[in-house]
Amino acid sequence: MFRSLFLAAAGSTRLERMVESAPVSKGVVRRFVAGRSADEALRVSRELVDDGLAVSLDHLSADTRTMEQAVATRDEYVALLRRLRDIGLTPAAEVSVKLSALGQQIDDKVAYEHAHAICAAAADAGTTVTLDAEDHTTTDATLETLLELRRDFPSTGAVLQAYLRRTEGDCRELATAGSRVRLCKGAYAEPESVAFQSALDVDKSYVRCLNILMSGEGYPMVATHDPRLIAIAEDRARWFDRSTGEYEFQLLYGVRPEEQARLAAGGHTVRIYLPYGEQWYGYLMRRLAERPANVAFLARAATSKK
Repeated sequence: MFRSLFLAAAGSTRLERMVESAPVSKGVVRRFVAGRSADEALRVSRELVDDGLAVSLDHLSADTRTMEQAVATRDEYVALLRRLRDIGLTPAAEVSVKLSALGQQIDDKVAYEHAHAICAAAADAGTTVTLDAEDHTTTDATLETLLELRRDFPSTGAVLQAYLRRTEGDCRELATAGSRVRLCKGAYAEPESVAFQSALDVDKSYVRCLNILMSGEGYPMVATHDPRLIAIAEDRARWFDRSTGEYEFQLLYGVRPEEQARLAAGGHTVRIYLPYGEQWYGYLMRRLAERPANVAFLARAATSKK
């Protein structure tokens, strides 16, 4: 129930204004978002890298409805990658990109060209790009674009969502040599026809997908905060005789920092998904939908009268 409520709230401009205007909202946003500008994101990235963590930066842009917006997003990423290179944050820092932000819903070909330019900038900076997953209607187009990009940039990463019924098959297709695959649970409201609805079924799917990726020849990127799934991933890595350099854990900025430190201290590569930008609200709602324990942060922001 809470998950559905927060996913619905992601589209509420009224609630967005409430959170934006509440005095403590800045603290809420800082918990999960690096900042509104690239300068702030680079500062936080430096702190994380200095602490022995890796980073995947995500620019939170407005819903892309025009080519001008798509070009602006492309240019933001290209400039960000140059700055990451110039201040020595690569290869520890990479970027995550949503194809919808690059104009996928307007023109697939143009979105591919924008993504190609970002991948070229990443290669020049000595780092990588991961294509974020979105709702199920975009999955086929995103995976097709991934395959095209990998012709020139083989290290381009994919994101697969365990709650989609199709994902086991996608894992088998992508568990190939050199293939970077981030496995997450999924954060969009999807119909039962395409997605598992219960937490238990999603977890079971996650483990099945994890087994496929760990037993394959690719590079699994285990994106979860669930202690049980993290423990299972560590066990599966041992079972399939993977060293700590042959997979990584990925966690969201601001969520379970103690666990991030524990995994890194154990020799694991731990990459922090680090969003920044003006369009923080929809991202925040999806994070709260994924983790109901964070509801208190939003409640304090929305009800404050000071």
